[in-house]
Amino acid sequence: MGAFRRYACTSEHGEDWQEVDVAIASGRTAPLHSVRYALRLLEAAADHPEGLTEERLVQGAGLPPGQQRGILRMLIRDGYLRRLPDGALTVGEALLGLSSGAERQQLRRERLQRALDTLRDSIGAAVYLARYTDGELEVAHISGTPQLPVVNEWVDFRSAAHATAIGKCLLSQLDHDGRQDHLSRHKAARLTSRTITDRRTLLSALDRQPATMPVLDIQEYAVGTLCAAVPLTAGATVGCLALSLPVGQAHRLRMAAEALNRQAAPTLLTLAL
Repeated sequence: MGAFRRYACTSEHGEDWQEVDVAIASGRTAPLHSVRYALRLLEAAADHPEGLTEERLVQGAGLPPGQQRGILRMLIRDGYLRRLPDGALTVGEALLGLSSGAERQQLRRERLQRALDTLRDSIGAAVYLARYTDGELEVAHISGTPQLPVVNEWVDFRSAAHATAIGKCLLSQLDHDGRQDHLSRHKAARLTSRTITDRRTLLSALDRQPATMPVLDIQEYAVGTLCAAVPLTAGATVGCLALSLPVGQAHRLRMAAEALNRQAAPTLLTLAL
């Protein structure tokens, strides 16, 4: 059992709202790191279609020492990498088969949606996949049911990044100039009494956000709604995976956020491939 940190959620005016326990066990993010390493290996292989030795591939991917053996075995076994006659590694048929064609892209979207639906049912919460593209927030995929309803988008998510777990998670992955640029184009409007609207306070909170911990929205976007988001990063892509719960299920937020963090790794692999 890992350690936990308790956060007292307060508004910029100092009022206490609620305490939320969030896991900070370092081992809990290991699966996500493994997927990131796998993606780096695939990117390095794609950049050298002529093939690279295992040593050069690992160096090109920038993997920490001792991380590659099991990941390489998995990628070769599943057909994402293949060995050439001289022993060098290059991209495999499984990866090439997903790289082009409208039909294959549709299959990829369907596979991703199935992964999100499975994650939704496993966590017991509506889930969202979002990315930051060309200076704007985009919620690309949503999975909910009548029993696990999605958040009512009463204010366009693109204009409410300052108030949502999704938006704050994406902004936290940008550099300082990127955050400033976004906030200069989208005024931080007050959506509830708990929305942070002061730019300095918001930027400070983003600077302090640990990269391995879920970003929370405790009724900042909509009264009665709680959200958590975890980053999905692969190369230059800025993305996140998020969940939402009604405030009546606040006692489930910690465990749901932990599960989201654990299961982000296979979702990222589905998204990337």
